[in-house]
Amino acid sequence: MASDIDLHLGRRLRRRRRLLGLTQQQLAAQVGIRFQQIQKYECGANRISAARLWQLAEALESPVSYFYDGLEEAIERREAANQGGEMFSRKETLDLIQAYYQLDEKPRRRLLDLAKSLHSEGEAA
Repeated sequence: MASDIDLHLGRRLRRRRRLLGLTQQQLAAQVGIRFQQIQKYECGANRISAARLWQLAEALESPVSYFYDGLEEAIERREAANQGGEMFSRKETLDLIQAYYQLDEKPRRRLLDLAKSLHSEGEAA
């Protein structure tokens, strides 16, 4: 299972390679590996060692730090998406949404206002 970091590095590798107009075969030849290894790096199936990352950065004429640009934000987005997915997969959440939409507009609006006020009170405490 690929980690968030492996996936991010692979995406950055692919982006830089394509930006320079290189094929996987060409990049692989520059660093002395097979193109299948580049494929595995790009999809996050294989981790990129520090030494290999250095070689790739030189071949792609970029600093090693390029591969880590935006990593923190990408991990935060992924975690937020995972939390949202878990929340909407709960039976309790689905029951609440279903009950909410069975209400007429006026009671629905009042329930929403109530929920917002309860949330505000919780933050103030």
